Amino acid sequence: MNSKFTSIVRVVLGIVLLVFGLNKFYPLPFLPMPHLPESAASFMGSLSATGYVLPVVATLEIFIAILLLSKKWIAFALILLVPISLNILLFHLFLDIPGIGGAVLVAVLNGILIYKHWAQYRPLFN
Repeated sequence: MNSKFTSIVRVVLGIVLLVFGLNKFYPLPFLPMPHLPESAASFMGSLSATGYVLPVVATLEIFIAILLLSKKWIAFALILLVPISLNILLFHLFLDIPGIGGAVLVAVLNGILIYKHWAQYRPLFN
């Protein structure tokens, strides 16, 4: 479970989540928002208009990143990330297919780490 590969995947996923989580809090994001198709932009505008959805997601991404990077409660962090990564993937699959690369990366890295930590989840299924 503590192989070099697993450590690299964990750190890469942690950095990605930290960067994108922090980016959501800046009024002028340091990573510019890509041009989205009209339906995707409308959806993101609706989420932003609520005033709470994007800050909550950003806070969770930062929290999960800190857990992954500090090697604390990794299995818990990965389970918290499942609905977020699934929604990122589905958003791009249905509304912005050209931007799906990053979503696939997050989902695959999350899947790899869940697989590598499966022994910690096994008691849930007995």
